[in-house]
Amino acid sequence: MDILIFIVSMTALIYGADFIIHQSEKIAFHYNISPFVIGATLVAVGTSLPEMAVSISASLKGSADIAVANVIGSTIFNIALVLGAVFLLAKKIMPDRDLFAKDSAWALFPILVFILMSIDGKLSLVDGILFLFLMCGFLLFLISSNQVEELDDELKKEPFGWGKSALFLALGFILTIGGADFAINSASSIAREFGISEWLIGLFLVAFGTSLPELTISVKAALNNQADLAIGNIIGSNVANFTMVLGVASIVNPLNVDLTGNFFDIAAAFILSLMLVFITANKMYNKSAGIALMVVFGLVIQNSFM
Repeated sequence: MDILIFIVSMTALIYGADFIIHQSEKIAFHYNISPFVIGATLVAVGTSLPEMAVSISASLKGSADIAVANVIGSTIFNIALVLGAVFLLAKKIMPDRDLFAKDSAWALFPILVFILMSIDGKLSLVDGILFLFLMCGFLLFLISSNQVEELDDELKKEPFGWGKSALFLALGFILTIGGADFAINSASSIAREFGISEWLIGLFLVAFGTSLPELTISVKAALNNQADLAIGNIIGSNVANFTMVLGVASIVNPLNVDLTGNFFDIAAAFILSLMLVFITANKMYNKSAGIALMVVFGLVIQNSFM
């Protein structure tokens, strides 16, 4: 039964991703908003809702390891697996936006702040509030750096109406978030039968499930030549995961963080964030960069299970 639920959940995620991408493009064109900004705000926040739901629930239940590992794992999945898959599957990626000059810092700020906050072994109420302030700073930055890019001619011909777009966006988010939720539950129930630790459940199964919306949306966006939307979704999701997800979860209930015991995984998330900055600096939007990201992902799996 769990396998069937997982397959149905994946199908819902794929269809939901289609709705979100198409309507996001229409909104971007209608209001002269950069597809990157749409990807880093509307789509990123929407696809981060599964992480928020899981981390808040884990925080309330006193399962800090799941709450924190979910965010660390999602960062690893978003950059190594999602961005790696985007580079490997897309025929050509040519972002219109200068991602290194404008956005690469936001790939590092959240995890650096997280490490600094976690040195004392916990994320407190004050830390959570500061995380939310950081998210406000990110949103202000996006608004001030909006750069309009031209969308395809077919999209221009489609009539725009907020009612229809809102309906399809809502349906898309319901399918992606709902699909991720069922995927998490089915995968977690299988994992618990084998006695896997909460950190590993959060780092892999839960993080993979909550990263499925980012994976499906970013890969489909890249295949549709919407590289800015794909990469913007990943950067925005990582910012939202640290600032909104951990911020709200630590406000609900302070979270204990074991930097020493989970050093490898946290270091991997940090190194991948550095690699993202390096990729944007050198415009390495190609298959070789995708392979390099997948290699780090393989090392994470090896360290955890072998």
